[in-house]
Amino acid sequence: MFDYRQYTRGYFLPPVPCFDWAKKDYIDKAPAWCSVDLRDGNQALIEPMSLEEKLEFFKMLVRIGFKEIEVGFPAASETEYEFTRTLIEKNMIPDDVTIQVLTQAREHIIRKTFEAVRGCPRAIVHVYNSTSVAQREQVFRKNKDEIRQMAVDGAKLLKQLAQEDGGNILFEYSPESFTGTEPEYALEVCNAVIDVWNPTANRKCIINLPATVEMSLPHVFAQQVEYMSKNLHARENVVLSLHPHNDRGTGVADAELGILAGADRIEGTLFGNGERTGNCDIVTLAMNMYAQGVDPKLNFSDMQEIASTYERLTRMQIEPRRPYCGKLVFAAFSGSHQDAISKGMHYRAEHDMDHWNVPYLPINPEDVGRTYDSDVIRINSQSGKGGVAYVLEHTYGMVVPKKMREDLGYAVKDVSDEEHKELAPDEVLDIFDRRYKDFNRYFSVPEVHFVQENGIQSVVTIVDSQTGKKQIVNAGGNGRLDAVSNALSDHFGRPCEVMLYEEHALRESSDSSAIAYVGIRDTDGSEYFGAGVDHDIIRASISALVSAMNRELGSEK
Repeated sequence: MFDYRQYTRGYFLPPVPCFDWAKKDYIDKAPAWCSVDLRDGNQALIEPMSLEEKLEFFKMLVRIGFKEIEVGFPAASETEYEFTRTLIEKNMIPDDVTIQVLTQAREHIIRKTFEAVRGCPRAIVHVYNSTSVAQREQVFRKNKDEIRQMAVDGAKLLKQLAQEDGGNILFEYSPESFTGTEPEYALEVCNAVIDVWNPTANRKCIINLPATVEMSLPHVFAQQVEYMSKNLHARENVVLSLHPHNDRGTGVADAELGILAGADRIEGTLFGNGERTGNCDIVTLAMNMYAQGVDPKLNFSDMQEIASTYERLTRMQIEPRRPYCGKLVFAAFSGSHQDAISKGMHYRAEHDMDHWNVPYLPINPEDVGRTYDSDVIRINSQSGKGGVAYVLEHTYGMVVPKKMREDLGYAVKDVSDEEHKELAPDEVLDIFDRRYKDFNRYFSVPEVHFVQENGIQSVVTIVDSQTGKKQIVNAGGNGRLDAVSNALSDHFGRPCEVMLYEEHALRESSDSSAIAYVGIRDTDGSEYFGAGVDHDIIRASISALVSAMNRELGSEK
């Protein structure tokens, strides 16, 4: 059955309009971040991480820059309890990092949680109970007063145990399934908890609003958040946190609009791992800020290492198109895209630009450890001449002349189309070499001598590639290449008009090789190209001319 009529809008709008967030057009500073990879993320894995794997993941989160890390639900399993104790007893928590532990608002679970964090220099105990209509009616079968009392009793016990413990324990409360809760009631419960804790400027509490299930468009969630932000008790002493899930595929958008609506803190996971469709992807959210010139306070410069470590420890795979981190997110296969990127990169070099603004690339791929030669321009049958030329230039230092690029582009496209695959840079180079540099199918010129007599006089040795027969040909010209061109024209009885000649060094050093590009045109206007590489630019030029002439001869075979 596929019947849309069985569904209704299960969310609730605030009792008053809340649209101040819509007046803002960007996020001007990063929120406080809390990674929940080791709890929410871990519980969603087919094979949860071992103790050793969780320790490695924790260390990676610290390197990235997370200052708050939810390490588990200690009362839920022995592994979670042991992990928390290991971090504390082995003094593995940096001074500037606060661990967070999760507990339901039930007395025996709260007490077990406090046992787990005993001796911790600083910890957040995160208590929650469900407040939504569906949970109240179907799961707990309790009324609003009874659900509110569960939250209050849990808050009181946290306060009591923290005082008895004497440690540095901070408090967090979540009305779970906030998105399915009437905003007025969610506010009533949260304010009751705040009144128990009586937070101060030096000891703030956290009120966390979980989109346990995404139920609305992001702008509706923003209104709900703004309503809470404007009406919470002791708001100046409350850190308003969000925990968006991704059921509608808009977890990042919920977080962004929620920050505009007043949220101070975001709970999420790397690459969006989590139950069902996952949590808010902190990588995407933080990099979105980075791409608009805002310091995200997290360091993703080694994105590939972070991604590979994540995949190894979680046994999850990152989608190739996932923003900022997927293998293909910077890849351009389209010819027009490749051409625009290539021109944009040259424009940057020519104008020494202070800010990044390259077509089709929202950020500089190098910022996250990617490279232009293998990550940005990717060659297949959809690629164009600009992309092919870009790969050769940025990988091998070859600046293919514009007049030559269309011929090369079609040659590469034909190979990719015929073989039904993407071509690596070395395969593109191989096509170039076979087509232009090493194309001596009909003849070769192993030797040339020049004499200065009323201009340049050449003595050219031509060897038939099929028979090995040698012939000596003399001709004059306005320069060395012109003299050789005239010799070949006389010998083969066909014009050899040089309409393109360019050359450049392949490496900037005293012993660098030079590459020459030559294009010739026959009587019907057809063009043929060749290339040559040598330490001597004259020999490189002659090799290029010989390859071009071989291609012209081959056109008649």
